[in-house]
Amino acid sequence: MRVIHLDGSVEVVWELDAALHTMLAGGEAVAPLGPGQAVPPGDPGPGQVVLSTSGSTGQPKWVQLGGAALSFSAAAAHARLGGSGRWLLALPAHHVAGLAVLVRAALAGIQPVVLDLRSGFDPVAFSALAQRLAGEAGRCYTALVPTQLARLLASDPHPLIGFDAVLLGGAAAPGQLLRRARTAGVHVVSTYGMTETAGGCVYDGWPLNGVQVRVDSVRVDGTEAETGSVELAGPMLATGYLDASPETSGAFHDGWFRTSDLGRLDGQGRLQVLGRADDVIVTGGLNVAPAEVEAVLSGLPGVAAACVVGLPDPDWGERVTAVVIPADPERPPDPGALRVAARRLLTGAQVPKEIILFDALPLCGVGKPDRRAVRTMLTARGH
Repeated sequence: MRVIHLDGSVEVVWELDAALHTMLAGGEAVAPLGPGQAVPPGDPGPGQVVLSTSGSTGQPKWVQLGGAALSFSAAAAHARLGGSGRWLLALPAHHVAGLAVLVRAALAGIQPVVLDLRSGFDPVAFSALAQRLAGEAGRCYTALVPTQLARLLASDPHPLIGFDAVLLGGAAAPGQLLRRARTAGVHVVSTYGMTETAGGCVYDGWPLNGVQVRVDSVRVDGTEAETGSVELAGPMLATGYLDASPETSGAFHDGWFRTSDLGRLDGQGRLQVLGRADDVIVTGGLNVAPAEVEAVLSGLPGVAAACVVGLPDPDWGERVTAVVIPADPERPPDPGALRVAARRLLTGAQVPKEIILFDALPLCGVGKPDRRAVRTMLTARGH
């Protein structure tokens, strides 16, 4: 197995790109590693990529992705987007969203443009590469996480307008951010997926062709609306876990992958993701999905982003607590006014008992809010 230690430089990405071409042809397996990641335990054999999950909710797992799964994912993405094209890689390639960009470019037969990430994400450097792509013929795409999109919109949104699609994943995007992007003329496509599904396999709520989605019905927040654990099936599924244990191997069963996420399917089969099942807050005997509360809060005036967690409470079991990031730090919204506005849009159990202003959210993985860190910070502050 070819192990490649990525350092954010363009040169090492080209090394990985060459190894991926070999792997996709049935050759040696490849394991792209990020800074500090250990070498995977074992070798899956040829025609495989080994990627680590983010570990945002527990111990990271080593996922085996076959070349066929990655190729299907890339072809299905291009079919949904309107055809293959040129890609700008702006994400770390040891995460599945970044790796998927390289695979799509490889199958399109067009060398990707790569952003140097050694010093982190630079909006100015990204914009320069985007303008270079805009001057060439054919369709062009990129993939970002919400924090990158927010920085680009704040800096200069015009280079983003030249992309035929900007895939947005890695974490739930605040509604206000999506509205800002689309008002600016950016064609944003919200994606849902994970390492085990070769990246995004549901675009704007709709499964890609060949992807199946189902949920196990349970009740959330005391309403009649039904939701459940999201399960996915299709040729994009991983082979399994390289370091499988009885606990992890059960996630793959009868051709389906059982995610740790809650979701809801509407009458037409469109998926609404409500967040991770283990993030559900049980307050006063009712279940509250934080993502639904966050979606409402992030849509209120003056709010750039929100993170909702449950904190221990002697009366409620857990109390719904929200951290809000002001859109304008110089003119932050009033937490009391936000609670009043939220009460008009949420059920009683969903309304945060407390709203606290933060300057920024702690992140993990590729731009995911770190809920455990948020809980720790709130506890340290005496909330």
